[in-house]
Amino acid sequence: MSAAVPRRATALRALGATLAIQIFVSLAAATPAVLAPALAPDLGLTPQWIGVFVGLLYAGAMLGSLVCGGLIARWGAIRLSQVCVVVCATAIAAVALLPQAAAPLLIGIAFFMGVGYGPITPASSDVLARTTPPAQMALTFSLKQTGVPAGTALAGALMPAAALALGWRGALAAVAVVGLAVAIAAQPSQRLLDAPHRATGQFSLAGILGPLAMVMRVPALRELSFLGLAFAAVQISLTSFLVLFLHQTLNWSLISSGLALTCATVGAMSGRILWGLIADRTGSPRKVLAALGTAACLCGLALSLSTPQWPTPVLLALVGVYGATAIGWNGVQLAEIARLAPAKTAGAITGASGFVTFAGVVIGPPAFAALTAVSGSYRAGFTAAALVSGLAATLLYLHRPRTRGN
Repeated sequence: MSAAVPRRATALRALGATLAIQIFVSLAAATPAVLAPALAPDLGLTPQWIGVFVGLLYAGAMLGSLVCGGLIARWGAIRLSQVCVVVCATAIAAVALLPQAAAPLLIGIAFFMGVGYGPITPASSDVLARTTPPAQMALTFSLKQTGVPAGTALAGALMPAAALALGWRGALAAVAVVGLAVAIAAQPSQRLLDAPHRATGQFSLAGILGPLAMVMRVPALRELSFLGLAFAAVQISLTSFLVLFLHQTLNWSLISSGLALTCATVGAMSGRILWGLIADRTGSPRKVLAALGTAACLCGLALSLSTPQWPTPVLLALVGVYGATAIGWNGVQLAEIARLAPAKTAGAITGASGFVTFAGVVIGPPAFAALTAVSGSYRAGFTAAALVSGLAATLLYLHRPRTRGN
């Protein structure tokens, strides 16, 4: 990193580059689900098959997150992020080119995209941990993590219109082109933010599993990682089943149900910034995370008890708060993991922690669906999600390891 570049300017460049990259990969990951009603029939699939695609994507993300530590050390965090953006763009382009007879290839494409998606957060953590002032860690990480709901929101807002104008294949091709543009635009930041790296040495199983072993060995890192698993399971369940619950259980129209999901997403973006600011100001990220788990528990219980007679504004406000809490935790948790990681290992440790967290994304929707199938109601799923949030918060309240800032 050039000493001639002011530290504040470098920090802003790092945040801008990592946020843009995060927005794109989130857009790419969400686009197949948004366009599922159009692309699935053309490929001879039911729209529900997108659930398999999403599950495989996050299974690939688990692998990508776990192995990325060595790649960050060899290539640099921004260079790895550029490669991952190209991987996601290539996967989207591959979906656009699929003929109907090749629909089973979606299995490999989903996993391939996930491998590109997984390293993005660890790589950004490496960059932000090196460039962010300690007193602004939670806020900066939270700002960067707004890229996840922002990318999802962009997919929901832009992709249907793009499909109408270009066809779903053309819309996917446009996303791929955007990805290449993002990768190219990141090159000036790569020269500034990546320390010199040499592609030497070999990967080993010990090198890949070492960061995961450290996460499991250090109590505070282990606790935060499994907290992420629990919170991620609740987050993905909320975003996956909210529209179905409102439409099928509360008799909302699809348009109104989609508006509710938008409220949850906007709440998540606002919450991530607010909770990061509070965590920095109070110096108590664990207390913030515990409070978010408690609030998410109460919101989940309230949603499970809602009826068609509840006023629409009340329910929209409820899902907005639910989104702010159940989806707004990521930045605070990631900043605390980066703070606790040994020097120059933020990327590798975040990647190993992310391996655990992504497991929640893989487990959450099937578990929610199974509860719904057994009980015959989405209420059981939201009740279980509330209990998971509450249990995680309770464990945080009861167990307080001796680490700075708690």
